[in-house]
Amino acid sequence: MRWHQRTLRAMNRTRGTLVGESIRVADSGLTRIIGLLGERTLPSGDGLLIVPSQGVHTLGMLFAIDIVVLDGDWNVIATRRELRPCRMTRVFWKAAAVLELPRGVVESSRTVKGDILEFDRAETVAG
Repeated sequence: MRWHQRTLRAMNRTRGTLVGESIRVADSGLTRIIGLLGERTLPSGDGLLIVPSQGVHTLGMLFAIDIVVLDGDWNVIATRRELRPCRMTRVFWKAAAVLELPRGVVESSRTVKGDILEFDRAETVAG
């Protein structure tokens, strides 16, 4: 289920790499709870920025994801590659947001702890 939603483009400012070109923002109680549940895949270039968040789970999901844990200044404080279905991350007390990405993006964008991400407005997704 998709709803009218703003999307962002995410860049790894430290590495100069594209992280995602169509990042949806989950910043309400409902969108944060639903997250990626019900999605069959997460296409290349897509992602979900959950704000606020100090950790995520993949309970009920059908595919693995990469995650990037961010503080309030968009500094990467942790990454996790290929978080498989029915798993949970630990709580990151200093986190402000978690970015959920297609499997392989953390590696392809060379994103590591200490990098800085930046988000620019992309477009509005309807569906």
